[in-house]
Amino acid sequence: MTELERTALLPAGLRDMLPPDAAFEAAIIERLIAHVSQMGYARVKAPLVEFEDGLLSGPGAAMAAHTFRLMDPVSQRMMGVRADITPQIARIARTRLKNAARPLRLSYSGEVLRVKGSQLKPEREFAQVGVELIGGAPAAAAAADAEVIVMTAEALGQLGIIELSVDLNLSPLVPAVLDALGVPPIRQNELRAALDHKDAAAVAAVGGPAAKTLGALMAAAGPAERTLEKLERLDLPGDAAAERSRLAEVFRLIRAAAPGLKLTIDPVERRGFEYHTGVGFTIYAPAAGGELGSGGRYLAADGFDGEPATGCTLYVDAILNALPAPIVTRQLFVPAETPLAQARQFRADGWITVHGLCLGDDPVSEARRLGCSHVLIAGAVRPVSRS
Repeated sequence: MTELERTALLPAGLRDMLPPDAAFEAAIIERLIAHVSQMGYARVKAPLVEFEDGLLSGPGAAMAAHTFRLMDPVSQRMMGVRADITPQIARIARTRLKNAARPLRLSYSGEVLRVKGSQLKPEREFAQVGVELIGGAPAAAAAADAEVIVMTAEALGQLGIIELSVDLNLSPLVPAVLDALGVPPIRQNELRAALDHKDAAAVAAVGGPAAKTLGALMAAAGPAERTLEKLERLDLPGDAAAERSRLAEVFRLIRAAAPGLKLTIDPVERRGFEYHTGVGFTIYAPAAGGELGSGGRYLAADGFDGEPATGCTLYVDAILNALPAPIVTRQLFVPAETPLAQARQFRADGWITVHGLCLGDDPVSEARRLGCSHVLIAGAVRPVSRS
């Protein structure tokens, strides 16, 4: 390996983004932000690094294992590189914007860095775009959940992503069932692991008094309408029945606002939703090869004074995978002798102009060498052949 090749190496999970992909990503981010801003979601920007006691509080605690740490040489305090932006938005809401009117609608975009990738998502650095709806009356929780889901699906749809589907889940449902039936904590952990792996045999073996109900919940997963019908037939204990009702209300509001959106429900799914306190969701599209984004209801701070919130984080790399490759914009090679006023007019008309630097260069050869689609010859725009 040469020295030049060695300097080009990057750590695993990190990469350079080259033309035209970098510009395409930036344009997609701005289109998403523009869409949600029309719904009243004001943009905020958080730092890449902050003190870890703030970064890893509230919903940020779930990202502790994914977070790079470093010592701040100025304050001598430990800092963390953000692995997710949602906890930062929660911090901003409860500090800088604590006196702002609720519900608070915020949007954001930025890069995150994680200690390691996963088998399905090996990237360690990637861009996020997201929204958070924080606070508001408890009676409006279902409406807030539905607003975020429908708005996010519409934002993805306007990019041209087709066959979107949203998988709803309810992470508090299983704990409510287990607590009501008196399942001890150690047994609850075994059951949660079995449910995570969709292991019906293990659930039946160790479920005790909860085995029948948990088996029915696991078997109910599927298209939303059918799953809700199955859930309604189950004799669920008090808190679990209330959670079921909340899920049904969110579904009803989504279906009314977006009748064509494909909805599924998995009542026992919780992986990635450990800090969520209500309805959660994951957004998919066949072309993406993975999750486009996820979100749900959570508390924006620790403890009983935590402010209820709901939000969604979109993964820009997955969105780019779901879209056609970017089309190279029309680029016009402008010979060095061209008057600047004429070049400005071409840009005003929508062209990207690439200026020659040396008088007397052959414009066609230079246009072809620099990858321009068109060339200006004697005041006329002509296409450039690639042969």
